[in-house]
Amino acid sequence: MAPKEIPVYLFLGFLEAGKTTFIQETMEDERFDSGERTLLLVCEEGVEEYDPSRFAVEHFAVEEVDEEGLNGKNLAALVAKHRSDRVVMEYNGMWELQKLFDAMPDGWLIAQVMTFFDATTFLAYNKNMRQLVYDKMPYADMVVFNRFDDKFSKEEFHKIVRGASRRPGIVFEYPGGRAEYDEIEDPLPYDINAKVIEIEDRDYAFFYRDLMEEMGKYDGKVVSFKGLVAVDRKMKQGTIVIGRHIMTCCEADIAYSGMVVKHASTLPLKTRDWVKITARIDIQYDKIYGQEGPVLKASALDYCDPPAEELATFY
Repeated sequence: MAPKEIPVYLFLGFLEAGKTTFIQETMEDERFDSGERTLLLVCEEGVEEYDPSRFAVEHFAVEEVDEEGLNGKNLAALVAKHRSDRVVMEYNGMWELQKLFDAMPDGWLIAQVMTFFDATTFLAYNKNMRQLVYDKMPYADMVVFNRFDDKFSKEEFHKIVRGASRRPGIVFEYPGGRAEYDEIEDPLPYDINAKVIEIEDRDYAFFYRDLMEEMGKYDGKVVSFKGLVAVDRKMKQGTIVIGRHIMTCCEADIAYSGMVVKHASTLPLKTRDWVKITARIDIQYDKIYGQEGPVLKASALDYCDPPAEELATFY
């Protein structure tokens, strides 16, 4: 039998970011009481404490989970112990999210992710622990900046979040409870409606991310950019990969991000050659992806000099 599906409501953020307060208020909300047996997993000891006597959720259990207990066997056992139908998790801000993904039992499904930051310390955390800050944003449905103040720049906070992902909504919450939604637009750094979309060297990271997040709007578009060739003997004649190394946050997450290219060039292309390509993007299945993805049909392809900055970034 397939394992029972357990929706997981995940709350991310550092200590004093507002996770506990928000979860407490959620558990007090009668609208959150759907009759399901709820397991609240607490992965860190914060300043605020839960008051279960005020929970509106009728069937619940609260368990603490340390780093050693963050494993599939223990998590499955806790769900079985309380016969839980769903999980609410306050995740430790100093643990990378991959730890949870590696530990999730079969059947656990992420239903919602909310990330909380203390606006008064956010920029310092981002400067000194950027990897841990970045780790909390790509999967978030909502990023909330608590203790926000008019002296802060919304644009600066917005830019950091959007450097990680265009997915989450952003909320600025002020002392006293006033909240404002981020309505800053993110114009692309190139003209997507141009006959040929020219991707400047500095904009490759933005182009690649936007393409992968919204492939449909690029289907049939013609693009031109510089890229690094990757070839493999398993590839068919006339098939290569062209891309760039992208650093999303720090050196630890540098990854080659490329796209399948079909071409008729007679150049003896080899891995690490820099080329300038003009190609039409077709969104279709390719076995290199193992699913649908952007397949570039090259109309022009030639060697070129590397960009001044070979590493593509969002900064």
